[in-house]
Amino acid sequence: MEAYLLNLLKEYGYIVLFFWSILEGELGLIMAGMLSFAGHMNLGLAIFVAGLGGFTGDQIYFYIGRYSKKYIHKKFKKYRRKFAIAHLLLQKYGWPLIFAQRYLYGLRTVIPMSIGLTRYSAKKFAFINLISAWVWAAITISLAYIYGEELIGVLHWMKRHWYVALPFAGAMLFGAHRMVAKMEENLVKKRGR
Repeated sequence: MEAYLLNLLKEYGYIVLFFWSILEGELGLIMAGMLSFAGHMNLGLAIFVAGLGGFTGDQIYFYIGRYSKKYIHKKFKKYRRKFAIAHLLLQKYGWPLIFAQRYLYGLRTVIPMSIGLTRYSAKKFAFINLISAWVWAAITISLAYIYGEELIGVLHWMKRHWYVALPFAGAMLFGAHRMVAKMEENLVKKRGR
């Protein structure tokens, strides 16, 4: 199975990277950096393709917000709080929020939809989003490329000792969830003042 996935990535790596970047991102970018380190992908092309994928994903979310307001209000009722936080962040920070939104865990898909719900300029959003996506791809893939040997070593070690990673993964998810909850709580408190 592992050999099959590796061959698939070698043969269709840029296509997989593009679609992976639309949907999620970081793990695919780290894999692209490692494949670039191993000589199976071109570093510059991987950054370019991943940036376009990240850009495309956020543009899709933006236009869902722009043209499907009723759908969003109906389907995303449980995310009302996150939409409110995204609106507050946009009002407070403006375009830097668009640039940094892909680093905000838990708000990454909500922010572009939320901005689409506003009257924010689609052209301005697209320009900032494109630059942000390429910076995000360049940083993530380059770091994985620079530390490729170490990352490959860690993967081989984890493959042999998979049971050790479970508590760390759980702790990281719990910590990330608590951090987002705390940010939401602080924003709600500030809004209430």
